[in-house]
Amino acid sequence: MTNRKTEAEIDDQVETGSGNVFADLGLPDADTHLVKAELVRKIYEIIRSRRLTQAKAAEMLGISQPDVSRLLKGTFRDYSVERLMRFLTVLGRDVDIVIRKPKSRRSGRMSVEAA
Repeated sequence: MTNRKTEAEIDDQVETGSGNVFADLGLPDADTHLVKAELVRKIYEIIRSRRLTQAKAAEMLGISQPDVSRLLKGTFRDYSVERLMRFLTVLGRDVDIVIRKPKSRRSGRMSVEAA
């Protein structure tokens, strides 16, 4: 006899997320954490696509190589959204801020859309 769970039992244990893992974990400032994570993801993609070393990226961004390493590993709490946006401009990207009415009657939210 095995202890395998049926698909229905597994479905009973799975909870659908909100789309913001930081909110799902109950962290304060969850929207800000999600925005930062998306900005860092884009910074990572640019560094990778341009085949920059962490040392070269650090030189460009004006931070140390160990700081680049920490940033790319997800330690970005100490960086402001503004500073992460400046990193993107240094890496040759335009950053636009768009303010619009929400699509429904809920409170507004922050998001990042990378083109």
